[in-house]
Amino acid sequence: MSTFDSTKCRLEDLLKNIMTGTIQLPDFQRGWVWDDEHIRSLLVSIARAFPVGAVMLLENGGETKFKIRPVEGIDPSKITPEKAEKLILDGQQRLTSLTQVLMFTAPVATRDNKKREIKKFYYIDIEKALQGPLSYEEAIFGVEADKMLRVNFGRDIKLDLSSAEKEYSNFCFPCNQILNSDMWEEGLNAYDPAKFSRYMEFRKVVLGEFRKYDVPIIELKKENKKEAVCLVFEKVNTGGVPLSVFELLTASYAADGINLRDEWYGNKIDGAEGIHHYLYRQRLLRSIEPTDFFQALSLLHSYALRQEDIRNGKTGKQITGVSAKRETVLSLPLSAYQDWKIKLRDGFWNAAKFLRKESFFSTADLPYRTQLVPLAAAITMLGEHWLEQKVYDKLAQWYWCGVLGELYGGAVETRFANDVQELLEWINNNGTEPSTVRDANFQPGRLDTLRSRTSAAYKGIHVLFQRNGARDFFWKSTIRDLDETDWEDNKLDIHHIFPKAWCEAKGIGPAQYNSVLNKTPISYKANRMIGGKAPSDYLLQIQKHPTVQLNDADMDTILSTHCLDTVSLRNNDYLTFIEERRSRLLAKITGAMGKAIIDSTEIIADDESDEDDDFDNP
Repeated sequence: MSTFDSTKCRLEDLLKNIMTGTIQLPDFQRGWVWDDEHIRSLLVSIARAFPVGAVMLLENGGETKFKIRPVEGIDPSKITPEKAEKLILDGQQRLTSLTQVLMFTAPVATRDNKKREIKKFYYIDIEKALQGPLSYEEAIFGVEADKMLRVNFGRDIKLDLSSAEKEYSNFCFPCNQILNSDMWEEGLNAYDPAKFSRYMEFRKVVLGEFRKYDVPIIELKKENKKEAVCLVFEKVNTGGVPLSVFELLTASYAADGINLRDEWYGNKIDGAEGIHHYLYRQRLLRSIEPTDFFQALSLLHSYALRQEDIRNGKTGKQITGVSAKRETVLSLPLSAYQDWKIKLRDGFWNAAKFLRKESFFSTADLPYRTQLVPLAAAITMLGEHWLEQKVYDKLAQWYWCGVLGELYGGAVETRFANDVQELLEWINNNGTEPSTVRDANFQPGRLDTLRSRTSAAYKGIHVLFQRNGARDFFWKSTIRDLDETDWEDNKLDIHHIFPKAWCEAKGIGPAQYNSVLNKTPISYKANRMIGGKAPSDYLLQIQKHPTVQLNDADMDTILSTHCLDTVSLRNNDYLTFIEERRSRLLAKITGAMGKAIIDSTEIIADDESDEDDDFDNP
């Protein structure tokens, strides 16, 4: 059975149905104002009987329910959602503009060429229009809300159409009379009968095109499922910003009386705290988007359905697949959201606690925001068990394999689904390692090419120092033990060990000195003391500072927490230092991933910029 029909509808009938509320908008359609140039171009196209594109409508009343509203400019208090027989999926901009121009007595809300909001009435210069279709571009024009056309930066009035008599006198026809011009014609005939025959020619040639204009209609039947409707909408909605999953779900849940926007962002009037505000208290969760949350919720819902199917003896394709793909998220029933929202909110909170224990301090530290989705879903399923040491160790190994194996870039919905299933099976039933653990490998040569602080592995390596007890050169405190206030005040960041200025003086290029091998996380204070000096000089200066007061042995202990070879560092021996640090970093990486590094000796692409993210050049 076909899920759509193709037909056509007279423009006048289409606009009348919009005015009466028989045709309305699903609430996920954003409000839209076309600019003045687009509106005039649309009117010209219809006057010349040119096609303006098909309109796509959805038959209302099926299982796919959306919150409904009338087209912009129509009083919603006079049009109830119950009146809607069809909903506009594609053609909102055209239909809104035509409704306001041809059906409203009020001025049309639009924008000028500088995108400033303005209001206009539209007219057709009758004599210019009768010069032929090539003159329509000039003949159709707009005037301000007071029906004046001004020039000279608004100081001079070029045309005054503020009364019916002035319209007749200037022989300018108001576009909101195009579909029913009886009263205007009677007034013109009474005002100036000599013009009437000329007007009747205009009515036949120009107005006739509007009155007989047919709009192609594609109508989706109400049997279409919600995810299909949303997918179709996005395919045809090429003129605007694509709608997010959150916006589409908001419109869908609103039909059942749930204000998803208030649930997420809170409601100041009611004093209700939203999920977003709750999560925002955790520094590590401040970049979480609604889509991340609903992807995780989709994983939980589909995983629970899968487990139930297995318990019920279903096999093969009868078993629900775990998924976080867009179409699966869009099909989430309201009941699933209600069942999981608080559990998942707490799951994200616990995911942040996990990351804090792993020494991540802020969203800038996070290698992949996306990896929070399966992490939060898995922790939600595990409940308090995530804190058990054996469970925690497996979570940590999986997480670090994803980071250092750089497996969570790009499209990752399939990995989400696989990881949640395999991770829970590995933890709960001692199953095989998740594919992310099995697939992960870190090429030793990658250390030479990691120079961008946006790289996941680059971020991960520097957090490893913090995870393994790195102490600041100046403050001497263990970085991972700093509370959030200390972290902010001390401005911990990634800086050069052998300073840029020193390296360049020794003929060492950016491709070498900007690599992760020559970087470590230290405080702003320590970095300012380093400046562009040789390591042997700045270490001595730091040690003698009144706040520090360290002998060589104690300072060497601090340096070793950063995987630094103190002998080569104090001897300013860059080459030996780099090779020693390579060996130590690979040992830390191996420990975090819980597996041996396999050097395939393949050539590592040097695809990163020689990024200078330090302040050590005075």
